[in-house]
Amino acid sequence: MKLHGYFRSSASYRVRIALNLKGLTSEHLPHHLRKGEQCAPAYLAINPQGLVPTLESDAGAILTQSLAIIEWLDETNPNPPLLPNDPLRRAKVRAFAQAIACDTHPVQNLKVLARLRQLGLPEAQVTEWAAWANREGLAACETLIAAESGPFCFGDQPTLADLCLVPQLANARRFGVDVSAYPRLLEAEAAAKQVKAFADAAPDKQPDAE
Repeated sequence: MKLHGYFRSSASYRVRIALNLKGLTSEHLPHHLRKGEQCAPAYLAINPQGLVPTLESDAGAILTQSLAIIEWLDETNPNPPLLPNDPLRRAKVRAFAQAIACDTHPVQNLKVLARLRQLGLPEAQVTEWAAWANREGLAACETLIAAESGPFCFGDQPTLADLCLVPQLANARRFGVDVSAYPRLLEAEAAAKQVKAFADAAPDKQPDAE
């Protein structure tokens, strides 16, 4: 398999964790987002959105969107499972993951922040926008799992929820968010960081890390 990504992309980070948990190897093909390499014609030919990650399977199939990639990995390599067997629990895990991947991350990612700069917002306001998006999303996620047993987001094993949470907390810290306001999320993060698959997927462990 080939994984097109960027070391600091939280969406790529999620997929790296999933691959590690499944014990799968992939060739990492970096695309430097700040240099616009994701907009190169050759890359747009396989991912017309010009986003990372993109996964090329051994059979040559092209998969985009991190949650779709992770669920495909989970369905084709079911151990360890990243979603509970119970339909209600599975829906709750997906809802948490989507609160981050669909509602929080997109409004503070590089593309959106670049557009805010194009519209003339000063850098301080751009950073505050990103911090606000993180605070809003993480506060909701804290409530979503407040009553869930730990140490992970949903019990004693990592799920899709944890794969989304850990990279998002890294984003939040980068934008100066005081994450101590989210003790339940920090509990899950601490548990995840004890797992080698999460540690090895961290941005600073990647070959393209700056």
